Amino acid sequence: MAYRRLLLPLTGTAAGEAALATALMVARIWNAHVHCLHVRVDARDVAPLAGEGLSGAMIEEMMAATERESGDRASRVRALFERFAAGSGDVTIANSAETALKSGGPTLSFESIAGREEDVVAQQSRLYDMAVVPHPEAGEDVSSSDALHAVLFDSGRPVLIAPRVAPASIGTRVCCAWNGTGESAAAIDAALPWLHRAQARRILYADEYQRRGPPVEGILAYLHWHEITAEAQQFKPVTKDVGAGLLGAARDFNADLLCMGAYSHSRLRQLILGGVTRHVLENAEIPVLMCR
Repeated sequence: MAYRRLLLPLTGTAAGEAALATALMVARIWNAHVHCLHVRVDARDVAPLAGEGLSGAMIEEMMAATERESGDRASRVRALFERFAAGSGDVTIANSAETALKSGGPTLSFESIAGREEDVVAQQSRLYDMAVVPHPEAGEDVSSSDALHAVLFDSGRPVLIAPRVAPASIGTRVCCAWNGTGESAAAIDAALPWLHRAQARRILYADEYQRRGPPVEGILAYLHWHEITAEAQQFKPVTKDVGAGLLGAARDFNADLLCMGAYSHSRLRQLILGGVTRHVLENAEIPVLMCR
């Protein structure tokens, strides 16, 4: 079992560059293919937002300006991709499965399409083993990010949130958060390839984090059936913040990958993420593998 096909929604930000570097690191580990997808704003989506009181000429000008700005951004993102591809000598550009499989190593491809980013990324992610997404930008409200919610809750696939700065390593020391829920079980299932490969593994649990479901001993027994040995470590919230305690426990273990379930207080994207999920998304300095 391995990750063979990764989707990277690529942006032109510094966080997007770190995500690309992280995705390439993962691709090198698994000899995987990374498909970089840039979603341009569709100028036709601007017209319904223009509102009443604007003339047809004004709306056309808004659409033209949106098209220019979107095209400029797409060009910058394409340049970023080409620069990374040129600087990573062991990575082959492959636009078909046949080419990728014949290469015998990590491969890359790029695509730019117009549409609504949250819809396109969530739907396309369903055809990949994992999505790699940039870390939320500084100051961004992760609870109101439609694109982030979409890929976490609508893709049906594990999501690797890249750190703000590309890590030196990934998956050698792995922490998994356990609280007995279906989401945490899905995260550990998605992390099995990493857990098999890791040099050290730790399951993190806490009374304040536990929900209705099997205790930590149950997941340790499950992993034993997969010939994976892991130690359990109870952590404590930091100033009553479970998310801070979880990240602190991962730091104490020198983890370079954290796996956990993603939670929301509502199925509606407009409502806030669970507190632990939100804290980890905003503050993690290592890659985080999340599942819903």
